Amino acid sequence: MNLSNIRAPKKAAEKRKRVGRGMGSGMGKTSTRGHKGQRSRTGSRMIRGFEGGQMPLHRRMPKRGFTNIFRKEFNIVSLERLGALGEDLHASPITPDVLRKAGVIKAKLPVKILGDGELTIAITVHAHKFSKSALEKITKAGGKVEVLQ
Repeated sequence: MNLSNIRAPKKAAEKRKRVGRGMGSGMGKTSTRGHKGQRSRTGSRMIRGFEGGQMPLHRRMPKRGFTNIFRKEFNIVSLERLGALGEDLHASPITPDVLRKAGVIKAKLPVKILGDGELTIAITVHAHKFSKSALEKITKAGGKVEVLQ
């Protein structure tokens, strides 16, 4: 390939549409708006989703549920994952920072521990919230729980 056989990309040399510039342009008189009707008038602007008077789709759809504005989101971690992490860390406490460095959690949200899986080693866990089953299993395995604020 060299400069003698390079071509411009398709539509690169296409002229822009110049409307209302006389009959010879092919887009004179009505300026591609057609004759009469709502969209042919100046200043015509319809709201988003307008369907020509038909009930718009967003109003035809049924409403379902509601959004709780007070909802709190958590990073969820299972006991199984903590057990695997605890074996690697050798009895040092598991905190949200440790979980972040290990790649278990990503977002900077509070951490909640759930009781999925079994725990065989005694670990100390620092988290913002614990499920009842997770608390039970951690204490049963001889570990400690500390709730963060």
